[in-house]
Amino acid sequence: MTIKRYGTGQIGAGGQPLPFARATEAAGWLYVSGQVPMEKGEIVSGGIVAESRKAIDNMIAILDEAGYGLEDIVRVGVWLDDPRDFWSFNGVYAEYFGANPPARACVQSRMMVDCRVEIDCVAYRADRA
Repeated sequence: MTIKRYGTGQIGAGGQPLPFARATEAAGWLYVSGQVPMEKGEIVSGGIVAESRKAIDNMIAILDEAGYGLEDIVRVGVWLDDPRDFWSFNGVYAEYFGANPPARACVQSRMMVDCRVEIDCVAYRADRA
């Protein structure tokens, strides 16, 4: 089995190298690392709605880079800094996943950077297995 890594050697906040891949693919499975609402090294402003869209868009960009789409996602993990953001996040999430949502876990957690949300996913394509 071959393992392919996407986005290694990335630079994070403060110019520090990130010690992980943005995604790893093996046997048709793609594991996307947690994405925060960051653009050009800065967290976007605008509250939970803007942050949710940016974090999901960042995740989608990695899926696209690897040749996967939203329809290939089988599981999503979500971390919210404030549980009061749950329903607002769900509204944004539904815009992306609609009538065919993947399995999901959503928990409250303090963030490692100054943001309100982080999201990751696992996707699968049988034609790449």
